[in-house]
Amino acid sequence: MQTNKIITATIALIIGLSFCAQGQEREQLTVPVSDPSKEIKLNVNLISGSIKVMGYDGKDVVIDAIAPVSEKKQTRERTDGMKKISTNDGFEIVAREQNNNINVSTDRVNMKINLSIKVPRRSSLKLKTINDGDIYVESVSGNHEISNINGEIKMKNVAGSVVANTINEDIIINFTDITPNTPMAFTTLNGNVDVTFPANVKANVKLKSDMGEVLTDFDIDVDKTAAKIKQTADKEKGLYKIQKDEWTYGKINGGGPEIMMKTMHGNVLIRKVK
Repeated sequence: MQTNKIITATIALIIGLSFCAQGQEREQLTVPVSDPSKEIKLNVNLISGSIKVMGYDGKDVVIDAIAPVSEKKQTRERTDGMKKISTNDGFEIVAREQNNNINVSTDRVNMKINLSIKVPRRSSLKLKTINDGDIYVESVSGNHEISNINGEIKMKNVAGSVVANTINEDIIINFTDITPNTPMAFTTLNGNVDVTFPANVKANVKLKSDMGEVLTDFDIDVDKTAAKIKQTADKEKGLYKIQKDEWTYGKINGGGPEIMMKTMHGNVLIRKVK
């Protein structure tokens, strides 16, 4: 029979005492997994706040949730002369575990909540945040999907595969090993894409920077054929379009699965582990 464990932390924010002490409230959840011998799959989705995930030698998932405490209550005038008092009276973190799949969520989408999570080293991550926070991952092995809109993505000593995208910050990733025959993609709009791979990586690379440079210390066999020209037509509207493909294509160590790296305002750096 399948089991579905739901672990909830409801945190009452004591405004006066907590603010005077540290200005933030912290709560910890420990989430046992169904089968510690198998890989963990962690899914975290925030609107506002940072996500930090660290691999460790334990078998549980340990979540520290940190939220700021309001210094004072807010009042708002109503048309009938009454005043509405708004207080930062708490938040709830919920972790749902089923068959080693853990989903972490919060009920306060407008509150900035920073999560610091310890996971067994063999864990696949799906992490997403939008505002007011970075995503940092260290010492985890798995297949990862990382998304951040207005913050940095930084991953250190990770293994497996990664698909990472952000809009307004850098992507910096250091691999110790990669999953064979698995394509990867790294994209940002305003920032650098800086990825370090093992020296023996085999890949077909697809690289592009609109307003920066493409840099590498790999010996890449670059495709020097003429840029591809793509023509499209909409006969009903009488529109015809010619588009030049400005990507740089190449092979590392004879080629392999595709690795795509793209930015508009920044540099693309594809590095080799020293």
